[in-house]
Formats: sequence, structure tokens, C-alpha cells
Amino acid sequence: MDVEILKPAAALVLWSLVMWVWLYATRIPAMRKARIRLDPTLPRDQITGRLPAPVRWKADNYNHLMEQPTLFYAVVMMLAIAGVGDDLNLKLAWAYVALRVVHSLWHALFNVIVVRFAIFTVASLVLSALAIRAAMAVF
Repeated sequence: MDVEILKPAAALVLWSLVMWVWLYATRIPAMRKARIRLDPTLPRDQITGRLPAPVRWKADNYNHLMEQPTLFYAVVMMLAIAGVGDDLNLKLAWAYVALRVVHSLWHALFNVIVVRFAIFTVASLVLSALAIRAAMAVF
């Protein structure tokens, strides 16, 4: 097993936890300030919809980190188990993590959607290359 490729995956997990802390560090004070009542009978959007957009962006990004990166974790595991987690695959994995961090920061701070989408697209292409290389290694 090639464990070097697991480092980018561990880094993305840690980054996801940073975003989780940041989301609650901004959301809880904003909810208190807006005197939002936590009513389980209301839809989520009705509860959080009154929060300022920059507060919601952090939560939205955290949710995004629970979506596509799950494919990244699976691909990284395939590469590690197949013993091909070095060289180009390792560089691609680190590139994906870097792009996701940049995407998170852009989303949480500025959220210009066309820029955010461009970063996401490049990250998705990197992930696609990794997935193809993993498939080639295991088939």
C-alpha cells in the first residue's frame, strides 16, 4: 500500500473540519443577533434564510465539502491500495486539495459565482484525471 497518497486526503479532511468550525463560529453569533428561533417544524431555509449571505456561504461550502470530495477519498483509497499513489497521482491529489481550499476560501469570502465555478471545474477535471488513472490501475 502506498500511504503517501493518503496525506492529501487527510489534509482535505482537516480542511473540512476548519470549515465546520468557521461555519459555526459565524452562524451561532449571527443567529443570536437575528434572534432566530430553532423551530424543528420550519424548513431549514426558513430558519437560516434570515442570516446574512456571507454567513450562509460558509455553511454552503461545508456542505459542498461533503459532496464531491467523497469521490476523491474513494479514488485516493484505490490508488493507495493499488500501490500507485506516487509521482503524478500524488501531484494531482495535492492539486485537488489545493483547488478545494481555494474554492472554499473564495466561496466563504467573496462568492463570485463565475470564479467559484471555474475553480470547481478545474478541481473536477483534476479529480476526473485521478479517477481515470485509478480505474486504469485496478482494471
